[in-house]
Amino acid sequence: MTMNTILEILKYTIPAVVVLIACNMLVGKFLNSELRRKKVAMLKDNQDITVRLRLQAYERLILFVERVHPRQLIPRVYQSGMTVAELQSILVYTIKSEFEHNLSQQLYVSRQVWGAVLGVKEHEINMINNMAQQLDPNASAKELHKRVVDYVMTVDGEIPTDVALNLLNEEAKEVLTYGAGS
Repeated sequence: MTMNTILEILKYTIPAVVVLIACNMLVGKFLNSELRRKKVAMLKDNQDITVRLRLQAYERLILFVERVHPRQLIPRVYQSGMTVAELQSILVYTIKSEFEHNLSQQLYVSRQVWGAVLGVKEHEINMINNMAQQLDPNASAKELHKRVVDYVMTVDGEIPTDVALNLLNEEAKEVLTYGAGS
């Protein structure tokens, strides 16, 4: 090969290589830009879904706290002719059942809120068991009903259900205001 042939080959290959490198860079930038744009869109979609799931969790936990409060729970399960032991048993069973039904909601709320919800469950069960132990198990369930209602009406300070409801409402409002990042 002669020097002229080599120069002739270089005259065509060098511009082709330069064009190839430039095209590669442009296509790479375009693909990276598109990938970033799709990631941002997917992140926004995921955030919208997460906000919806978190709000549903707050709704379900608020409903749980309201449903296990004695003013809602006792009228729902009380039947005339029940004994203290029967009412105690069905109240505790209902609280545990409602709680287990909502266990998965802890994924979507803060530890503080979940701790408050857990505290509500424990407080209500302990209160019912303590009051029932002070009564004759075969006595009329009206006795336990009356004691629980009297306790709820005369308790000093905030009861766990009030604390949990306040925390749930505050955190739900934060999620509504700031989205899933809160």
